[in-house]
Amino acid sequence: MSARPKFRYYTASTLDGYLADLDDSLDWLLTQPIDENGPMNYTEFIADIGAMVMGWTTYRWLLDNEVSDGKPWPYDMPCFVFTHRDVVPVAESISVVAGSPADHRDLLIAAAGDKDVWIVGGGDLAAQFAEAGMLDEIVVSFAPVTVGAGRPLFPRRFDLELIDTARNRAFVCARYAVVGPRSRISS
Repeated sequence: MSARPKFRYYTASTLDGYLADLDDSLDWLLTQPIDENGPMNYTEFIADIGAMVMGWTTYRWLLDNEVSDGKPWPYDMPCFVFTHRDVVPVAESISVVAGSPADHRDLLIAAAGDKDVWIVGGGDLAAQFAEAGMLDEIVVSFAPVTVGAGRPLFPRRFDLELIDTARNRAFVCARYAVVGPRSRISS
């Protein structure tokens, strides 16, 4: 049996564990220096991706910030937006789905082909994939900034295994294997 596809959550976070601030702003991320060819870079990551998934907030952010002023959708691979909202896709490569990740496992695996599935965000969707046993690894680039509150990186109790670390200019990058849910120890 092939190890492919892997379900991978590749993201950036503030040092205090947020993907975005309370206004869904990523200005903290976009102002940090990064080596586009450095360790754990996006170009090498995306080369192994065959399909992507995201939640409504991430999709909306992309529409507001990347697909504005007539710019086209930035991805040519199959993209699945998990939401219960009535959403009109802005590109033929986008499918809107509802339900749990497990409901769409076969569809996502088929869409990825012999490559991996990228859980783009947000953190709650990545956690839903983990709860369904469909998250193999988390790759996070931590920025040297705090925002105090916002969208959490991963809002569930899970054990992870550190696989690799690196520094990419301002970012501390870490790759983790998802071990499983963390049980509560009663006292």
